[in-house]
Formats: sequence, C-alpha cells, structure tokens
Amino acid sequence: MNITGRKTRAALVACVLMMTVGCTTLYRNHGYIPSDDQLAEVLVGVDTRGTVFDIIGPPTAGGVTDGGGYFYVQSRFQLIGPLEPKEIDREVVAIQFDDTGVVSNVERFGLENGNVVALSRRVTQDNVRDTTFLRQLFGSIGRFDAGDFLGEG
Repeated sequence: MNITGRKTRAALVACVLMMTVGCTTLYRNHGYIPSDDQLAEVLVGVDTRGTVFDIIGPPTAGGVTDGGGYFYVQSRFQLIGPLEPKEIDREVVAIQFDDTGVVSNVERFGLENGNVVALSRRVTQDNVRDTTFLRQLFGSIGRFDAGDFLGEG
C-alpha cells in the first residue's frame, strides 16, 4: 500500500471517529440543591437563616421575594453534538422564613410534563407563598443563551 492510500484511510477513519464522538449525547448539571439528608437537618420552626446557611450552604437566590426565602436551583442540560444545549430538568428547593427569620416552609419543586409540582413539603402553614417567583424559575426552561454557559455572555 502506498503512502497516499494510508493517508486517505487514516483521514477516513478520523472523520468517522469525529462524527461518532460529535453526535454522542452528553449531560451537564448546573447549580446546586441540598440532599434529602441535609434538608432533614433543617427544622421548621427552629432553625434560622444563619443555621440554614451553615447546614446547607449559600442559596442560589435569596432575598428576592418579600419573605426573603432561600432558593436552591439545579438544572440538567442535554448536549448533542453541535446542537444548542437543551434544558431537560430543573429542580428548586425553597426555604421560607417568617418575620423573625425562623424557617417556616421547606419545599422541593420539580417538573412533570412541563408543569411545576411540589415533590416534598414541610410547612407550618398550608398556603404556598411566592409561587410567581417559582413559576419564573421554571418558566425559563429552554430559554437561555448558550454563550452564558460557555463564558461568552
């Protein structure tokens, strides 16, 4: 076999390999939500903002609503080859505080068929506050700029 034939075969193998690897589905997680074990350590009616911060860590978003709750957000993105990343899952843990800064609600929200659903809830009252903020968090699924995640935004 001559040198040109070897180079052609090597180039063909390289192209097939790159196409195969380039079309592989990858998953990337962004954000942080506490585990169920960590959330079990947070006592409704006992813990304060400071103890929650010590147990779980800093929130993804906090103090953005009237109640000044802590929100932990985690998203999962699917990346297929050169296509734009697609957000396929989002989960939110919301910890609400009463006027004195004591934990009043601990809730975990997720998506089911595109709708926000409560996955778990430990509350001192039965009404859910600040659902508009949660709807905004979940409502932006699929609406993001890939450059934000690549450091170009």
